[in-house]
Amino acid sequence: MSDSYRAICSDFYINQKLSLKLDLPRERQTVMDMFDRVRKQYPAMSQFRKYKDELALEAGPNSPDHRWIAIRANNIRGGSVNPPELGDAYAFHAHILDLAPYFLSISPLDVDYLELLFGFDLASHRNHDEVVYEALVSESLLDRALALPNTQIVDCQPSFGMILRDHEVEANFEVKTRSGGRAGREDPISVYLTLRKFNPVTSISQLGEVLAMLARQGEEILDSKVVPHLVRPIREAIGSGR
Repeated sequence: MSDSYRAICSDFYINQKLSLKLDLPRERQTVMDMFDRVRKQYPAMSQFRKYKDELALEAGPNSPDHRWIAIRANNIRGGSVNPPELGDAYAFHAHILDLAPYFLSISPLDVDYLELLFGFDLASHRNHDEVVYEALVSESLLDRALALPNTQIVDCQPSFGMILRDHEVEANFEVKTRSGGRAGREDPISVYLTLRKFNPVTSISQLGEVLAMLARQGEEILDSKVVPHLVRPIREAIGSGR
């Protein structure tokens, strides 16, 4: 299924965030030991980087499967870009959830939420906001409300949030435009589906189960809602060049 997602966008990725209530330990040896364990499982992740607010390990520039992990003060994030299979991305994220509590002394009480983000990037030379407006707003009731004479759309970034009551999961849908699109650069339009489970576990061993539940929910929403009603219309609007 990952190949089919990749076929309709420039890049497809699955990111994970484990957010904590207390700050993580930042001792050099602790972090490096964890990164070494990740590198043993994924040898292509050989690039260590230090930024202002985070320490990161990522695959080299020539790696066909780009993966990354980053540790900040109170969260651990990871991403898999254009995975060959969805299961490859989930396996990577599950590996991080197995390692992080051991190396970083994380307890169930400390876990704030677990988040899974599905992202689609769509390259466009056109004005991003006009593309999104054309794809998602034109010929709707909202379009009628905004139909003022002699105007140009300069900001169209729909964002909606809801609770999936069956699983008490927060779901957010977002379309992100970038100013580079207005200047003619090839920055992408992004479509995000983010699923977030607050206070997800009573035992650290349950994190993998929560990840699997978010993955199942996410795939169902991608196939029934996000791809047909957000990604494909935007892709068609980019191609139309109107």
